[in-house]
Amino acid sequence: MLQRARYFLFALFALALAGTVPALAGGPDYGTPAWSTQQLTLFEGPGGVYDTVGTIAADQAVTVYRCTVLWCVVRSGDERGWASLASLSFGQTSADPFSGPRLNYGSGGPGEICFYEGRNYTGAAVCAGPGQVFGDLLLAHIDNRFSSVSVEGNVSAAVCRDRDFQSYCQRVIESQPVLNRYLDNEVSSIRVY
Repeated sequence: MLQRARYFLFALFALALAGTVPALAGGPDYGTPAWSTQQLTLFEGPGGVYDTVGTIAADQAVTVYRCTVLWCVVRSGDERGWASLASLSFGQTSADPFSGPRLNYGSGGPGEICFYEGRNYTGAAVCAGPGQVFGDLLLAHIDNRFSSVSVEGNVSAAVCRDRDFQSYCQRVIESQPVLNRYLDNEVSSIRVY
């Protein structure tokens, strides 16, 4: 009897899981934006021992889904596979791998910029003025929470997807009722100017 109950629970779990796969496959693209710094050879798995499944030209925008120590799953257009992490740049351009954005904007002020957990300036908010820096929002337990931003006065902010101003960054100079898809609920570092 116990064996049948286990089999039944396993079958229900498998059916529930199978029902979610098509929904995930057709969903929006939520990877991290990056660039190919040279032509990428794509493999079926993380390493050159796997079969080649395609290529992506140099200086192309790619989406990175996940990485191991040396390899990442990437996509550009219809091409998808594992590529060498050393051939990817997570900066603003493909020029300098891992350089991050150049955040040398002039100071502003007076003014204040507020980040809201909800869209259209709703929910809990964190406000800051010129000179305030949040290098890792995870330390304040507010990582990946913000969906909108309001700008009051002569201020702007560098807003980045990853801690320490890495990966995709955007300079915010005006209020946004909804952050773009790369930053919506994905902000991990902020510097206010």
